[in-house]
Amino acid sequence: MQLKEILKNCETRMQKAVESVRHELVKVRTGKATTALLDTVKVDAYGTMMPISQVGSISVVDAHMLAVTPWDQGMLHPIEKGIIAGNLGLNPSIDGKIVRVPIPMLNEERRRELVKLVKKFGEEGKVAIRNVRRDENEQLKKSEKEDHFSEDERKRGEQEVQKYTDKYTKEIDTLLTVKEKEIMEV
Repeated sequence: MQLKEILKNCETRMQKAVESVRHELVKVRTGKATTALLDTVKVDAYGTMMPISQVGSISVVDAHMLAVTPWDQGMLHPIEKGIIAGNLGLNPSIDGKIVRVPIPMLNEERRRELVKLVKKFGEEGKVAIRNVRRDENEQLKKSEKEDHFSEDERKRGEQEVQKYTDKYTKEIDTLLTVKEKEIMEV
C-alpha cells in the first residue's frame, strides 16, 4: 500500500468515528425541541414500519413543542402511537389535523445523567479513533517490510496518523463541550 492510501484511509475512518459521535449526540434530548428527536421513531403506515419523516412533516413550533403534520389524515393515530412506542419520554397529543409533541423540561438529576451519557459517547468515539491509529500504524510497519518503505517514510506516516488522531480527538472534545453546555442550560 502507498503511504498516501494509508493516510487517506486513516483520515476517512477517523471522520466516520466523529460522525458517529455527532449522530449519537443529536439523539440526546436537551429539553429543547429539535426535529432530530423524532429521527428514530417508526410509524406503522399501512402495515409497514416507516420513519416518521416519510409519513408527515415535522416542525418546531417553539423551544418546547414539536408538531407533526401527516400527509394523510388517517395517519394521526399511528403517528401518536409511534412516538409513544419510541420510548423517548414524550407524550404526544392529537390537535385537529396535527400531532403536538410537548418537550418536557429536564430536572437537574436527569441533566447530569445525560451529561454522563454524552461523555460515554465521546469516549467511545475516542476509543474508535485510537483503534484506527493502532491499525494504521500496524499497516505502516507491514508496508515498510513488504513494500520497501524507508524507515523515514514510516515515521513520517506515523506522525501524520498522530496529527489526525489529535485533530479528530479535539473535534470530539468540542462536540462534547457544546452538547454539555446545551444540556446544562436551563
